[in-house]
Amino acid sequence: MGRYIFILIKCLLFMALVYAKVRSDEWEGDLNNWGRTIFSLKLHDPVKFLGFANLLLNFLILLLGMNLLKIAAISGYRRRQRLLRDKPDNVILGIQNIYFILATAVVIISLLSLFGVDVKNLFTGLTIVGAAIAIVTKDYIANIISGIAISFSDEVSIGDYVKIGEHKGKVTDISISRISLLNDDDDIIFIPNNTVFISDIINFTKKGIRRVSIEFEMNLAFLSTIEDLETDLVDCLKDYHDSIEQDSFKLKIVNIKKDSLDLKFQYTLKSINRELEREIRRKTVRRVVNHIGKK
Repeated sequence: MGRYIFILIKCLLFMALVYAKVRSDEWEGDLNNWGRTIFSLKLHDPVKFLGFANLLLNFLILLLGMNLLKIAAISGYRRRQRLLRDKPDNVILGIQNIYFILATAVVIISLLSLFGVDVKNLFTGLTIVGAAIAIVTKDYIANIISGIAISFSDEVSIGDYVKIGEHKGKVTDISISRISLLNDDDDIIFIPNNTVFISDIINFTKKGIRRVSIEFEMNLAFLSTIEDLETDLVDCLKDYHDSIEQDSFKLKIVNIKKDSLDLKFQYTLKSINRELEREIRRKTVRRVVNHIGKK
């Protein structure tokens, strides 16, 4: 309820500011008097006060208008998609990122105008400098553009379990410059959006991939037979057999080396459950270590 009251106050304030802007010419005489009164001790030029008041009015109208437009766009999208108020979504993140960029630009331009800088001539005269700045900040700009593109796509969403390059984990946030992953070791990994944009991505959630692979290397001195090791690994997961497809266990030889083997133990879950997958993976790795210890 408090949220709607706050939005209503914003709307009323926006309407009041627009009304003041429309009537500003009629109030010019009063503003002159206020300017003389307020700046009588320091500044005897009410024209500067008028310019400041007009600039402040434009700034507040633009910033508040963009904020209300963002709220309306997000609310309309949530209603159309039937999303809960606190549930994150890529499109919502994209709208918020665009609002942040535009709001930052409005603040910078307003500050330059406040100090009497002609913004148009400034940007025209700084073409060469601007090109140099663009070269220096090209990676950051690329991250912002890639972040907006990722936000409005459905390839990666918050809550998805993905593999980006060499990193695998759950997407916890998509910001204006980077994506946050929570990996299987509960470490937070920050990946620049540009890296995500150009990397190969496997989205296990979107594809509904239920097959799990655990890769490890074992010295031949600790290995009797592949069949014994496979039986040992399957037996250690007997408490989870109700959650795993029957006859889906496989122990594959990936690579044969001089003194060791690269192995891959695979099984298929009946349903996607990342917490269960982590628990089974942990138990399997420990059983491999115990198997080596026994030998």
